[in-house]
This record gives sequence, structure tokens and C-alpha cells, in this order.
Amino acid sequence: MVRDFVRREVEPIAQTYDNEDIYPHELIPKMRDLGLFGITIPAEYGGMELDFTTFAIIFEEISKGWMSLSGIIGTHHVLSHIVSTYGTEEQKQRILPRMASGELRGGLALTEPEAGSDAQNISTVAKKEGEEYLINGRKAFISNGENGNVFALMAKTDPNADPAHRGISCFIFEKPVEGFQVGQHIDKLGYRGIDTCELIFDDCRVGSENLVGGEEGKGFHHVMAGLETGRINVAARAVGVAQAAFDAAIEYSQRRKTFGKSISDHQAIQIKLADMASKIHAARLMVYDAAEKKDSGERNDLETAMAKLFASEMCGEVAMDAMRIHGGVGYTKALSIERYYRDAPLMIIGEGTNEIMKLLIAKRLLQRHAI
Repeated sequence: MVRDFVRREVEPIAQTYDNEDIYPHELIPKMRDLGLFGITIPAEYGGMELDFTTFAIIFEEISKGWMSLSGIIGTHHVLSHIVSTYGTEEQKQRILPRMASGELRGGLALTEPEAGSDAQNISTVAKKEGEEYLINGRKAFISNGENGNVFALMAKTDPNADPAHRGISCFIFEKPVEGFQVGQHIDKLGYRGIDTCELIFDDCRVGSENLVGGEEGKGFHHVMAGLETGRINVAARAVGVAQAAFDAAIEYSQRRKTFGKSISDHQAIQIKLADMASKIHAARLMVYDAAEKKDSGERNDLETAMAKLFASEMCGEVAMDAMRIHGGVGYTKALSIERYYRDAPLMIIGEGTNEIMKLLIAKRLLQRHAI
């Protein structure tokens, strides 16, 4: 059903909406009908409770048509995972059914101007006043910042904690709330058509019932666990974009003729196609492996980081090779190749830069093979 939805509803508008940076409001009801806002949410809270391999396949299929569209449900599922795993029963009952239906569309309010990869360096603070927390700070590069209406908000409840991450708490922030506003809308190279914004909290009050799990100082752990699901979806997006680029390249190579024959008859092109297809296949298997590990309940930060690292780098390489195969026409707005090329860096940077992924992978490997 998702594949049919993408072919019928998404592909015809993707290039125009991406070029003009148009948010696809009209697709939201159809995504709600398909259950795409509740893919992994437990059935008892109205979700489909699908496994993470299916979750990855859905993200790949959407990203083949238009990667930006997957962003609407990307950090949405990071938040739903945080609430379903760490939230109180009251929070689950209050939030998850509305998230599963798409009434609430979620995001992750983590990144700040001075805190990206160094997440524990956030400066947003939450000061307890009676049964409320007073939030002050600014978040940057927040997907769904305008069109989303509920966020996993990271803030320091103990700014003096040592180590710093023990002072970070996670709140379920549902807008609108007095003292909150959406700031700058960020104009991006790729990943267009989805809102990426600054969020401003100025003496914004949040009830203590919105502290995830009802316990301070656990937010860093909550969000890092949630980001494992984010890395699976980002890796799956990379596979989808790469597959779309490959599909376009192998078709074009058989239609385009030079020196009296299709360019697919030239060994130079054949070698590129073979490398592209092999990399995509390897990345897809790594994504499925990470998803299976996540489903098993075992620790999976190593596998999700590896999948995200390999798949995103692969996507950048395949998108470039697809453009090389297309030649000059691939560099124009006439085809989708240039969009795939512009979208690829998001997966390299998003959900933790690949430099951070390598450090995380090395740390886990050294722990596993300690002598």
C-alpha cells in the first residue's frame, strides 16, 4: 500500500514541491489513513505495532519517491518510542493514541546553536516552580518545528550536574503554549518541502506531568535510545534515495546512446552500475540487521550506528555516480537526479554526524574486544 501511495500521490508532485519548498499538507490525511503515524506504536494505544524491519522498509519506499516526506514521520517516531518505552502509563494513554492517529505530529527538540553533536552541552533550562517547569532556551534545525505540535524537549533541570548529561531531562512539549514561538525558518540545500525551524522558549511553562517517566535527569538516556530508531530510519532513507538514483541511472544508461551504442554497453558504465547495486544491497542488509537487533531488545547502538554510517556514505557515492552516468542532463532541474544528490548529505549529517558515528562505533568495539 505504501508503494502504491508513493507512486500515485507522491512521485507526481515531488520535484515541484521540492523545488518550490512546498509543505505537502494534502498528503497528511492519506498518511493518517495508512497508519503511517503509528508504525511502531503499540496496538493497545492505537498503533500498528509493526517490527523495525517493516519500519525500515516503509521509510525506504517513501524515500524512493521523495525523501523529505519521510521527515514528517521520522522524529515523530523517535518521540513515540521515548513515550512508549519510558513514559508513565498516564503519559502513554494521553499522548500515544493521538500520535498514532496523526492528530499529534511529533518532533525532537534537541539541537541548539551551540549543541549539535555535543548534545549534553545544551543550554535550554527547565526550572521547577511548584507543579510546573519554567523553560527558557532556543532550539535549532528542528524538523516539523512549525507543522508538528508535540515534541520531545531536552532541557537541563540541573545545570550544575557533573557529568552534564545527568542534569538533562526530557519533557513532552505540546504546543501552543504561552511563551513559545517558532522562530527562523531555515532554507536548506536539500530536504526541502518539510519545515526546519528554530524554536524559542521564553518563560514557557510546562506541567510536571509532562516530564517523561516522572523522573528528572534521565532525558539524555531517553533520547539517545530514541535516536537508535532515528538512525534506522535515516539509514533506510539513504537506501531509498540511493535505490531511486540507481533505478534512474540504469534506465537512462540503456536509453542514452554514444558512439553508436547504449552507454550501458560501455564497460566504464557497467562497472559503475555493478558497484552501485552492490553497495545498495550491502547497506540494505545492514539496515535490516540493525532493525532485527532493535526488535530483539538487545543493545543495538553499534549496529544502528554502523548501518547509518555505511548507508549514508553509500547514498552520497551512488547519487554522485548516478549524476555521472546521466552527464550534463543529470546536473539540471529537468530530472530528479540533482534532488537525490542534494538530499544525500542530510543522512550523512542528520541523527548524529558520521564522525560521531565512527567514534561511537570505535568505543563499542573497544568495549566488546577489551583485553
